[in-house]
Amino acid sequence: MLSKVVINIVSSLKAMQNQVHDESQPLNPKKHNHAPWKKAAASLSLVLLGSGMTLAGGYLAGNQQQLAQKASDLAVSRVDAAPPLGNNTDPNFVTQVVQKVGPAVVRIEASRTVASRLPAEFNDPFFRRFFGSQLPQQQERVQRGTGSGFLISADGSILTNAHVVDGADTVRVILKDGRSFQGKVLGTDNLTDVAVVKIQANNLPTLAVGNSDQLQPGQWAIAIGNPLGLDNTVTTGIISATGRTSNQIGAPDKRVEYIQTDAAINPGNSGGPLLNYRGEVIGMNTAIIQGAQGLGFAIPIKTVQRISNQLIATGKVQHPYLGIQMVGLTPQVKQNINSDPNSGLTVDRDQGVLVVRVMPNSPAARAGLRAGDVIQKLNGQAVTDASNVQRAVENAQVGGQLQLELWRNGRNVNLAVQAGAFPTQQVE
Repeated sequence: MLSKVVINIVSSLKAMQNQVHDESQPLNPKKHNHAPWKKAAASLSLVLLGSGMTLAGGYLAGNQQQLAQKASDLAVSRVDAAPPLGNNTDPNFVTQVVQKVGPAVVRIEASRTVASRLPAEFNDPFFRRFFGSQLPQQQERVQRGTGSGFLISADGSILTNAHVVDGADTVRVILKDGRSFQGKVLGTDNLTDVAVVKIQANNLPTLAVGNSDQLQPGQWAIAIGNPLGLDNTVTTGIISATGRTSNQIGAPDKRVEYIQTDAAINPGNSGGPLLNYRGEVIGMNTAIIQGAQGLGFAIPIKTVQRISNQLIATGKVQHPYLGIQMVGLTPQVKQNINSDPNSGLTVDRDQGVLVVRVMPNSPAARAGLRAGDVIQKLNGQAVTDASNVQRAVENAQVGGQLQLELWRNGRNVNLAVQAGAFPTQQVE
């Protein structure tokens, strides 16, 4: 099983190298030429190659403690600078935070039934005629895994990663005091890897929400979870960076701008809280890069709240969608595109965001966008890279209007695009 997972990761990484960043769709798996500008367009972090991404800070699966290889995340709100450790500050502030919030962090055990697929050859009439009942039959096995989560309401609403509970037949939630409850999954969102689980209980401890929009590198970060099956493990560090894109961390099928931290995150931490020095949750721990040290990632709590509110209300999430693939322009990217005979594009600008492809029948196609258009402004604001457009689209409402100022064939063009709902096919 592990070898198959490794093969799948290597195959995925090879495919990722040949793709272009898509603001609304999983990257096109079709092969492309290995032009340097296309690699840059995909915004893929080449440092991930060779070791791969361990998607999930993680769902700990099976008796061998293997990881489910999917990305994940969830977060919360309000943060100030880290406290100076001086005469007027208790150096044991971490201990105080843990004592305060620890009871609201939970262990989540999920199990799902997985059917073993038989090779296609066994369905050949020749085999069935000669071997009959001696042919192996499809078998089912139960896959078990452990992750983390945290309580956000006194009546039992819990936030965790979607990959921890996705497809689970049964979910059990264990509190720090040892009480165990059967959990019901209210909804999951694979694009952000956020899920909500509900247990039947009252007067439960909850976490206060901080402001993930105000995070700055260098602020304190505290992670609590169940890494490697070791319950209630606490690690500390700092916020290393904010706004890490999904492509940068090796999860191009997600729509999240991650918090990077050096607080140790290990398999089993998935879904657990990332806290500031006051004990407010600022993110949901979700991903690590295999083979790297001091690199962990969390979903900002603001993103988690936006998604979880929809899941609680309707059981599903609608993501705004345009349907374009794009790349931020620089003088070097411009030169690479124009010198690539296979690009099919000629660019006369070295700033803005180049539309590389428009998906058929998408909102962008219906509005008249074309491959080769350069987006200069969106809703009156200058855009310099693909993440600017992605962020604006994600913040829009389905059905909302986005005003684009384009550069096309030597002249300015203004278009209004109505954001659609992301296609309902499940992201793998």
